[in-house]
Amino acid sequence: MGYDTASKTDPESVIDDTLGGMWMLKAPLEADELGISVLELEPGSQGMEHDETDSGQEEVYYVVKGTVDIELPDADETVTLEADEVIRLDPGEPRQIHNRGDERAKLVLVGAPL
Repeated sequence: MGYDTASKTDPESVIDDTLGGMWMLKAPLEADELGISVLELEPGSQGMEHDETDSGQEEVYYVVKGTVDIELPDADETVTLEADEVIRLDPGEPRQIHNRGDERAKLVLVGAPL
């Protein structure tokens, strides 16, 4: 078969539901070279600070709903993204997503190569 389908809730969330939810769809989609996740953050919540130096993976964050701040500590900068805005991050760029707004934020996170 030349395609696979999945639902956001096919896998269990990997973060506590009081923070929102994060559903990793790579396995349900049987993707070999691409990671894709849906992240939802409640107001006042944040994602894990990390980089992808070890994996060499670029990441792209697309905001579906809400407003988020992407803190970039090495650049001493914070990038604010609203719905329908996107950012691409180099593998070695440390980053942390914050929802400082007053509504639940929803993002699609894509990383490659794996």
